Amino acid sequence: MSRPAKALIDLNALRHNVALANQLAPQSRTMAIIKANAYGHGAVAVARAIEDLVPAFGVACTEEALELRESGIVKPICLLEGAFSRDEIDVAARHDFWVSVVNREQLEAVLASRPASALKIWLCVDSGMHRLGIRPEELVATYVALNACDHVASGIVVATHFACADELDNDFTRQQLARFNAGMAGLSGEGNIALSLANSAALLGWPECRADWNRPGIMLYGSSPFQEPNTLADQLQPVMTLKSSVIALREVPPGETVGYGARWSARQPSRIATVAMGYGDGYPVHAPDGTPVLIKGQRCPMVGRVSMDMITVDVTSLQDVAVGDEVVLWGSGLPVNEVARRAATISYELLTRMPRRVPRVYLGADSGS
Repeated sequence: MSRPAKALIDLNALRHNVALANQLAPQSRTMAIIKANAYGHGAVAVARAIEDLVPAFGVACTEEALELRESGIVKPICLLEGAFSRDEIDVAARHDFWVSVVNREQLEAVLASRPASALKIWLCVDSGMHRLGIRPEELVATYVALNACDHVASGIVVATHFACADELDNDFTRQQLARFNAGMAGLSGEGNIALSLANSAALLGWPECRADWNRPGIMLYGSSPFQEPNTLADQLQPVMTLKSSVIALREVPPGETVGYGARWSARQPSRIATVAMGYGDGYPVHAPDGTPVLIKGQRCPMVGRVSMDMITVDVTSLQDVAVGDEVVLWGSGLPVNEVARRAATISYELLTRMPRRVPRVYLGADSGS
């Protein structure tokens, strides 16, 4: 018998979310972002499940891209942060990786390279996030230099990234869009240039940011990028359901404590269930008392500090709890966003840091289930 902690990955829900992204902008193309092991869901399995629905994938680095190629994924893969060294440019050319240019050093490396085949370039513009990208006033000269290079393929994509698109009442997204458009004005005579603006939040919440290419990430995995309810985001289906089982039960009298640091003490005769799930399984160590879990389909409060391999749950109000009962930590019936808010973090972190010791069990689509 194996340890009961596991992550169920619903590939049908994944395909539903990708289809929603496609439907929101039917004149656009969708680059599915599957960096960080597809936000913890398993990059190879995710790519295989949706390769027929999207024309390209986006990853953070060459290592992630090579894993996909070696698994048989043939669609173009974009290195979103560009090449970290000049030898990676040659690797990109050999494997049909699209290369982002996010600073002057990468521009010079691309221009000086001698790749085996022409490079598809994504030129990133810093419209106000001040993380990666060239300044808008440098756009024209940078584009012209790349477009004149004989080993850069035609059809350069110009992209930017929004800092506050998940805040629908924040005008900063419009300010960024205006800065980007001001930079693009100098390229008005360069013909039809493809643009890429929208991440998940912009795709869902800012229709004016839907361009030739959209780059959804978190929404593909069924998690809303917004803190508040949103008509479109509420149509997403959770892809990962993190599950485990009750492995012990005990009666705790009033005044007795549970867990490291004796953080929680019983105010009444209490029944405590121990669950095989801890921070070693990706569960947030900072989850406070009262963070909900589902046992027998009912919400029960976690109590006591999260351990590496176990949590404890107050099941006093629950009837007929037994060792072996299923526990849902997040996913179907319990949004990962809710757990993240309780732990003062975000769903992106909880999903992407899911360790490999937690088996992924794939359901639906081509999983054979």
